[in-house]
Parts: sequence; C-alpha cells; structure tokens
Amino acid sequence: MRYLPLTDSDRAAMLAKCGAETIDDLFADVPEAARLSGPIEGLPMHAGEIAVERHMRALSKKNLAAADAPFFLGAGAYRHHVPATVDHIIQRGEFLTAYTPYQPEIAQGTLQMLFEFQSQVARLYGCAVANASMYDGSTACWEAVAMAARITKKKRVVLSGALHPHYAEVVRTMAKFTDDEIAGALPAIQAQPDNAGLIARIDDRTSCVVVQYPDILGRIPDLAEIAEAAHAKGALLIAVNTEPVALGAIKSPGELGADIVVGEGQALGVGLQFGGPYLGLFAVRDSKHVRQMPGRLCGETVDAEGKRGYVLTLSTREQHIRREKATSNICTNSGLCALACSIHMTLLGERGLRQLAAENHRLAVKAADRLAQVPGVKILNDTFFNEFTILLDPGSGSGAGTDARAVVRSLADKGVLAGVSLGRLFPSHDELKGGLVIALTETTSEEDIETLATALAEELA
Repeated sequence: MRYLPLTDSDRAAMLAKCGAETIDDLFADVPEAARLSGPIEGLPMHAGEIAVERHMRALSKKNLAAADAPFFLGAGAYRHHVPATVDHIIQRGEFLTAYTPYQPEIAQGTLQMLFEFQSQVARLYGCAVANASMYDGSTACWEAVAMAARITKKKRVVLSGALHPHYAEVVRTMAKFTDDEIAGALPAIQAQPDNAGLIARIDDRTSCVVVQYPDILGRIPDLAEIAEAAHAKGALLIAVNTEPVALGAIKSPGELGADIVVGEGQALGVGLQFGGPYLGLFAVRDSKHVRQMPGRLCGETVDAEGKRGYVLTLSTREQHIRREKATSNICTNSGLCALACSIHMTLLGERGLRQLAAENHRLAVKAADRLAQVPGVKILNDTFFNEFTILLDPGSGSGAGTDARAVVRSLADKGVLAGVSLGRLFPSHDELKGGLVIALTETTSEEDIETLATALAEELA
C-alpha cells in the first residue's frame, strides 16, 4: 500500500506558495542529463514484501564481505576486531535512543560518557583539550582549517600532497564558501615524505599546514620539523590521523608540535559499516584555543551539594547560539559512535592499545617482506605502521606501471581484497596508477598474507 499523505489540492497550494507551476519545476537546477525521463528500466512498479526480501537477499549474496576473504583494504577505513562488549553496551536503551542533550544537565550519563571520551582522545592525541566528537574525519579536517583561519586571520591553506585526497576534496569544497586559498599538491612517490617540498610552500600568508600522520602512502612524516617551519611563519600545524591504533606505537601529534589534531575514530569500536556512520575526532594542544573549537565540550564540576556532576561547558554550534557567533554548523557529534570508540579504548587500556599496535605492525612488516619477494612488486616505503605502498611493475621507479585498479578488480574476482589503488584515489593522474596501498590489522592471518603474495605473483606473471 502506498503512503500518500497529500491531496491534489494540498500539492497545488504548496506549489502556488513557492511559485512553481508543476512539481517538475522544483528540479530545474538538476542538470537534464542527471534526471530520469521515466521509470527505471527493469524495475517493477510494485512488488510484494516477501518478493522484495527474496530479491534483496539474492543481491546481498553477490557481495564479498570483509570477513569472508583475505582483506587488505585501508586508506582511511580499517577492519579491526570489535569486542562483543562494545555492541552489548551501546545497545542499552539509554544510550541507543539518546539524542543531542539540548537540556544537557539532565542527561548525566551521556555527559559523563562524552567527558570520558574527550579525556581519552586528548591523551591519545597528546593534546590539552578534545571536543565531544564530530561527524567524521574529513569534516573535522575542514573545521580545523576554518579554526586556523579564525586564529591566525590568514586565508592560505597548505595541504600536504600525502593528505588523503577525500579529505583534501572536502577542504576544497568548503573553501568555496570562505574564500580560503587552498595550495594542494600530489604525493611524491618516494620512500620518505617530501618534507622539504612541503616546507618550501609555507609563506607569511599561510594560516595552516595540513599533514596526515601516517600519510596516505603509509609513511610517517617528521611533524616536529614541519611544526617548527610553520610556527616560524605564524601558521598552525594541523595533523590528520586516520588510523588511531597507530598512536599506540608512534609519538602523538601533540608531542611533536601539532597545534590542532583531527582524525577518524572508526578504527576503534566502530567497524567498517559499509562506509559509515563514522566518527570525527578533534583536539587542540594549547587550551588558549579552546574557544575557537567547533562542536561541543563537556566538563566536570560539582553541584550545590558538592556532588560530582557533568555540564555542557562549551557549545559553539549554530543550534545553540546565534548563527553569526557559531564556529561550526556540523549538526551531529556521532554520539553513539563516540560511545563505541570510548568503550573500545577502555577495554584496551594503554597496555592493550600498545599490544594491539605492535601486532598490527608485526603483520605489516611480515607482509612487506613477503611481497618484496614477488616479481614485479616493489615496496615503496620501509617506514610504516600497518599500511604501506607497493608499486606494480614500476620500471623506472615512478608510480607508473601496471594499472593497480585492474589488478585489484581481478583479485577481487578471485576472492582476495588486495588493497586500495592510487589510481582510484587519484583518478586523473596516470603517473600514480601503479601504486597500491596495502593495510594489515590484527584480523589478518599469516595465511592471508601468503594468499595475497601468491595471487599477486600469478597476476603479474
């Protein structure tokens, strides 16, 4: 049964009010080529519920799930083991159905969880203050850029070429509305990050430098060197981290001088989830910048009777204050994902996180050593955490060679999810087409590594 709440007269009144003659007029801004001229070919106009369920089950069987194959995809979304306890706790009604606390002090459980989450993120990032989460890593990256402009009163943004291209694209998209000048670049296909080239692009007009740590190729840049160069020009350093487990093995960005640290929290407690929802993390090294932070900040205090309580200390979204005073218009803090992340970090503890990071790195090293033995494969970087780049038939050593996209598709047909090709991440740059980013986590077995090596050897033979 179709649900049509409006009558013809209702529709006519609404069209008259907005000045449109027909419903089709409302789609005038959609390009003609993007509009359907009629019903979708092959799709029935209606079907019974049982038939639809049967059809959707048949479609789902065509998917190759991450858990059903050797899995080496990463590049910003990682398959880690999520303890069953995480799902058990977030399914509790008081967490699962809770929404943004607009009358926050009556939601003490939610505020306490967010306060503890902030404390964990601040420690993980080596920062003084973290906010109560954001939408995802890419939008958190843009919010950091906007915050840097407010602090420095400058409008030029220098993006590392090794920043995830999706993050860079979000920054460029949002900058269209703020007139920020975005100075981007392509990643240098070399063993070490091109710090010298990045530093050379910083000038007195620069508001911030955005660097991924580890970067999109899996390399680990020297943030301290970049921070010193940025600060010398009056700019801020924004460090982007897409794999928080890495911070169990390498120094935190805050320790190395990053002013703002942002990232994706998906790897801890959230899972791949078909690409979302994910979780944005955001922290600042110096508490003097806290009033320029986007989002919300929960604090701990005592009530009139001296009992511990939690409050919404800072709320800078346009939903809470006058729009012209807002520092952010992101209208979700991914609260349930933040809870899942916090539970996972709590279960691990500092020692567990370090052990988890060590196992990720061990498997990645083993995989790099094995793939280096495959004819036609060159390991680009010998410094990495759990992710590194290989070049397929590289020839002269540039990124060009065998198109990694074709290899990934072929191996997927054979039941191996081999990695993320640079050609997919940078589709308009043929010189990068031979690069393939390989990621390993504790869910990867040594048998999976051997399967990948054998499959690559057969493909490149």
